[in-house]
Amino acid sequence: MISISNISKTFGQIAALSNITLEIPAKQIFGFIGPDGAGKTTLFRLITTLMVPDSGAILVNGFDTVKEYRRIRMFTGYMPGRFSLYMDLTVEENLNFYATIFGTTLEKNYHLIKSVYSHIEPFRKRLAGKLSGGMKQKLALSCALIHNPEILVLDEPTTGVDAVSRKEFWELLHELKQKGMTIVVSTPYMDEAAKCDTIALVHKGRLLETDKPGKITGSFKEHLFAVSGENQFRLINDLRNYQPGVSAYLFGQAIHLSFNTKPDINHLKMHLAKSGHGDVKVEPIMPSVEDCFISSMTSSGNH
Repeated sequence: MISISNISKTFGQIAALSNITLEIPAKQIFGFIGPDGAGKTTLFRLITTLMVPDSGAILVNGFDTVKEYRRIRMFTGYMPGRFSLYMDLTVEENLNFYATIFGTTLEKNYHLIKSVYSHIEPFRKRLAGKLSGGMKQKLALSCALIHNPEILVLDEPTTGVDAVSRKEFWELLHELKQKGMTIVVSTPYMDEAAKCDTIALVHKGRLLETDKPGKITGSFKEHLFAVSGENQFRLINDLRNYQPGVSAYLFGQAIHLSFNTKPDINHLKMHLAKSGHGDVKVEPIMPSVEDCFISSMTSSGNH
């Protein structure tokens, strides 16, 4: 559905994207996972024809994003990271405006957005600027869907939204996928990676890895442990100085410590005891996508 070939984009001295090559299949939820500044927004603006690449090419359903941008815009829905609808228009007025742009009406395509719009329809006379974060999100998605797009591009749609709204939003995305829509979504939340069919790990404008979430976690080659104890700041520094270890980083209430070969846990505990860490708990754990992301950054030198 989307073919990305050797795409690069710079802003002054900053390389936002560096030689990205990627194929995004049709009728999937394809997720771009990475922190702020990874290049996700820049790539999405290139895909949706809002920007032109410095080099390389992108084909969306066979159409070139530079030469045939008008065609692409007719079958693509885009929801930018920042809420960009008209704050001084009501919910209903925003929807009618976007429907008119694409030569349709809210009445004609109501069935397309009913599952999303029904949540905010009781507030259709409310100004968009007066909506909560979750309701703004649903309005923006409704506007992106009003013209029945084949491809839906969502830039960090759940950032700053409460947990319940996040869950509801992903349920809606899976409903849309079941109807045959191709969904491209970015997120800084690693836990949302498991909700995608395929994910691409991106960092500092480079593609680290692309595969199904289960295959990425399944191919994790290091031995991973959760270490917990008092004085985490001193503990993490002592773990980073433990020579057989590859990396040590804070993960919730514990520190994740990885090794290339199976370690001697008793030796590790003795090392920590000598450093003044008496009551330390060390447990083997299964890697998450975030662990895989950190491992990919470490191995590629992209700290």
